[in-house]
Amino acid sequence: MKTLNFVKSTVANEYFPAAAVLAGVVLFWGLGIFGGLSLLSNHQSLLTTLSWLLFVYAAAVLTPLAGLLAVVDLSRRWLRNRASGVGRSTGTA
Repeated sequence: MKTLNFVKSTVANEYFPAAAVLAGVVLFWGLGIFGGLSLLSNHQSLLTTLSWLLFVYAAAVLTPLAGLLAVVDLSRRWLRNRASGVGRSTGTA
């Protein structure tokens, strides 16, 4: 039951969408670093290779943009919450 509550609160968190996009971008580029050029060493049809290269080109252009937007959104939300005092403990000790 605790796990289900944790998942619900994580998904309902305002930081979740931008953090998920940022994690996807980092995962894409991490996988690309470790095996991105392996397609070019295989002998495949020209259409398959061209389609794959166009997909990778589009992803290479769009993922940094998505990552930048996610970082800006996360920092904007964090600064807004920090300025408004959300999440601060009242500390009545």
